Amino acid sequence: MRAVALHEASLPRFTPLPYNGEPMHLDSQTEQVRAPRPARPRASLHTIGCRLNQAETALLADRLKRDGYQLVEHGEPTDLFVLNSCSVTEDAEKDCRYQIRRTLRRSPHAFVAVTGCYAQTGVEGLRRLSGIDLIVGGQYKMDLPDYLPAPSDLAKQPAPLVLHTNTIERADFVLDGTGACDSTRANLKIQDGCNFMCSFCNIPFARGHERSRQLPDVVREAEALVARGHRELILTGVNIGQYRHGGRSLLDLIKELERVDGVARIRISSIEPTTIPDALLDHMAASAKLCHHLHIPLQSGDDGILQAMHRRYRAGDYASFLQKAASLIPDLCLGTDLMVGFPGEDDRAFANSYRLVANLPLAYFHVFNYSARPGTAAVKLPDVIQPATLSARAKALASLSRAKRLAFYQRFTGQTLPVLFEAREPSGLWTGWTGNYLRVGVRSHRDLRKQIEPVVVTGAMDGLAVGHLSGAGGSA
Repeated sequence: MRAVALHEASLPRFTPLPYNGEPMHLDSQTEQVRAPRPARPRASLHTIGCRLNQAETALLADRLKRDGYQLVEHGEPTDLFVLNSCSVTEDAEKDCRYQIRRTLRRSPHAFVAVTGCYAQTGVEGLRRLSGIDLIVGGQYKMDLPDYLPAPSDLAKQPAPLVLHTNTIERADFVLDGTGACDSTRANLKIQDGCNFMCSFCNIPFARGHERSRQLPDVVREAEALVARGHRELILTGVNIGQYRHGGRSLLDLIKELERVDGVARIRISSIEPTTIPDALLDHMAASAKLCHHLHIPLQSGDDGILQAMHRRYRAGDYASFLQKAASLIPDLCLGTDLMVGFPGEDDRAFANSYRLVANLPLAYFHVFNYSARPGTAAVKLPDVIQPATLSARAKALASLSRAKRLAFYQRFTGQTLPVLFEAREPSGLWTGWTGNYLRVGVRSHRDLRKQIEPVVVTGAMDGLAVGHLSGAGGSA
């Protein structure tokens, strides 16, 4: 694996060459003959994985727009395809490979650039995959546009250029530009990397050590996002509770962002339970802008499995913390991540997990199947769980999550809640989100996008509360 220094004079220069990889089969929807390139070359970007990846893709999209590209939807014919990849599970890696093949069926001449976690941890496999022209590892991800050919010179390459190093810088960072987000809510990257080294997780290898974004630069992008019409900022990172810059903590950063004119809401994305101080809970309870929503990964409710996972708490600690948070913060929405099938998870261990989450004040949980990741400590563990058992456990937890989400939604029937509307669905409903993470739909003839409106909740189903605008008595 070769490293490339980030100096302007050393930036690689592509020479347009015909692609000599495997022949590609064209269908009726494929560009049969290469048409003249439009005045503004087209760029399609696609994200696989977490909110942090989405925030980074939005920044790359912003840069490409400034470089003269016309952004098109993923799946449309394109001249450039940028894939921000994920490697947290085997299925995520399979999806990466599928998305590359899918794009090349539609646009066989597209220049394909792959970055993200898979480009860091699976670079050798990607190097052998037909159709990729550029692979950019984690150290160089946000500089990807610097390594592209000139827009007029985009062409398939005989082999991919690889920019990769095993070492990722640890220094606090700044980011160029403002995320090009289509949604009313905007992801805002504040942190990267992780030092926790959970035995199942390859993110420390993919993203390196913990580091934080310089606080003034976070505020700069927040101000720019608000100027573009975004009403809610979602703080993203790998381990955001570890945010530190210049002696300032995550809570200090939140207080700075609350002072930005035009910010209506600030939402914390996934955060580790051991990184949430009581002062943050107190501030959330009192703040008019910090959303009453915490997504706190549990992974397992069995102490033996938690120990094997190298998690930094035990089931009782987690339960006590959630009970405290729920008692302090009115109408708090609590979500979690649960992993099934970790090596050694016998029937008793799974029953402990099921019992714990059934009794906790959780509104929902995301259920993940264990996926052995090369290089992690867990791959050496015995007692691998059989696929049929794993599938049955995942279904049981998913069913429990649906029931708990419905019960949480039903609690608010008859109440009036402020909803930040995002889009009009094909069904005709305008949908948006409350601060405590209820998805709400109403009918209205008005354009509600980016508006915060009071809604009377009249009913609930799995994943959607329905109602009408307050004072409208129905459609408005």
